[in-house]
Amino acid sequence: MTNQDTAANMPPHVAAIAECGFAIWASEDVDPNLRARFDSERIRVTGVRNVRVWGLQVDDERELPGRERTQIPDEENWEINLEASDGSHFEFESKMLKAAP
Repeated sequence: MTNQDTAANMPPHVAAIAECGFAIWASEDVDPNLRARFDSERIRVTGVRNVRVWGLQVDDERELPGRERTQIPDEENWEINLEASDGSHFEFESKMLKAAP
């Protein structure tokens, strides 16, 4: 499901989902039509992926007036690949999920 280097850097909640192999929704905020595509008790996890969004540094004050150097930090996201009831696969931000009991 994941390689060892990636697994070593996982946040605890992502590692728990990967170890369990099943997830549930972390809150009720998920669209009911989307929820209906998945098992209501335990959703099968088919993969975990680490995605890094590179930040930005701007050194040109024409781009951002009044700021000669602006830096937007990198972001690190963890995506969980879930299998729907019909066998299709969807990727979700890990914060939307938690390990199934």
